[in-house]
Amino acid sequence: MFEGAELSTAQLAEVVGALARLDTSVDDAERIDQIRLLEELKSAAAAAQARVTTAFVTSQEAAQRHAGVPAKDVGKGVVAQVALAKRESPARTRRYVGWSRVLTNELPRTFTALSEGRISEWRAQIVARETAWLSREHRETIDEELAPHLEGWGDRRIESETKKRAYRLDPHGYLARCRRAEQDRTVTLRPAPDTMTYLTGLLPVAQGVAVLASLKRHADSARAQGDERSRGQIMADTLVERVTGQSSAAAVPVEVNLVMTDQALLNTGDARDEPARLEGHGTIPAELARRLLLKGEEAAAAWVRRLYLQGGQLVAMDSRRREFDGGLRKLLVLRDELCRTPWCDAPVRHGDHVVPVEEGGATSADNGQGLCEACNYAKQGWGWRARASGGAGREVITTTPTGHRYRSRPPEPPRTRRLVRGDVQLRQLLVEVA
Repeated sequence: MFEGAELSTAQLAEVVGALARLDTSVDDAERIDQIRLLEELKSAAAAAQARVTTAFVTSQEAAQRHAGVPAKDVGKGVVAQVALAKRESPARTRRYVGWSRVLTNELPRTFTALSEGRISEWRAQIVARETAWLSREHRETIDEELAPHLEGWGDRRIESETKKRAYRLDPHGYLARCRRAEQDRTVTLRPAPDTMTYLTGLLPVAQGVAVLASLKRHADSARAQGDERSRGQIMADTLVERVTGQSSAAAVPVEVNLVMTDQALLNTGDARDEPARLEGHGTIPAELARRLLLKGEEAAAAWVRRLYLQGGQLVAMDSRRREFDGGLRKLLVLRDELCRTPWCDAPVRHGDHVVPVEEGGATSADNGQGLCEACNYAKQGWGWRARASGGAGREVITTTPTGHRYRSRPPEPPRTRRLVRGDVQLRQLLVEVA
């Protein structure tokens, strides 16, 4: 299709464009062949991407050393560039970069199977992930043993066989790895459909099994005594009761940070059903937001912070301080909702000056953005630049060391056709919902 031994970037773009013109007006037997070949193409592309990624990271680190970047800072901002190019979060990309280096440099047979389309990218990454802590010699041993079987095994079999061989080669190192993993135990919360949430606990295996077994035993006992709730409902309600000390039917004391219009808040006007934004979750129906705010059966105790809209934007604030704190930091968190780096989606941890203070940047909403910790540190890396445009942080343009530019905007605030104006009216509104 293309002349020459090496595929150029322009030719690669032609391949991507040609796939959109794939002829699907064939019989079903050929469609199956197409599906198979496209799967092999995805694997081959993944191998090529891993090769390019490893070369890029190596080159960027060398360029930073040549530029005189201190040794402790070499590599800062490099993974973030790959994340932007892949349109993925920096956290996921950091793992990807590590696996890519192991695959391309130390697992030649697994990498060959990926390049030839015989295994998927995920299965190759499983081998890299489960051997990353081993010595190079041990990785090569596992790579040689697994290679003949990879094409015929599924995800779980590959993971199980890789772990088994890794443990045999270095049992003490495996146990040490398990002990280090216990230090990462945590609890996280993420949105689920229909205004539900996923509360996830990352626990050592014994503790996780014990928690689940305890909830199951309680649910089975309650059901045996005639409780009409489902087993899953009892387990969920029991978890809430044991953690908060309150019945799941009662409201749990909570501070609620809502961004909503005045009409949605007071249930009046054309915009009464305009959805609100709940910090830590996202969009929720106006009726649910009102229930969270107002006293009643479902709101025994709630402390509410409100940000109002002016001209379709959250009211901005300025500060003479060098750091974003107090109300101004709260404004950034509620306005941006998640890390402003495109495709990151991590919670906001830092209030960041788009233009640094040392370069004359103001501590203001116009020059502020909410970033996660990793993205804020990456932005401070060698060769990164950023500027704000559009006012009130409406758009931030970030330029990476390679000259690529990325734009980010905060989520659109709730819309309204009429705004509460004046301090007196705002005070009255606060009293009504207190």
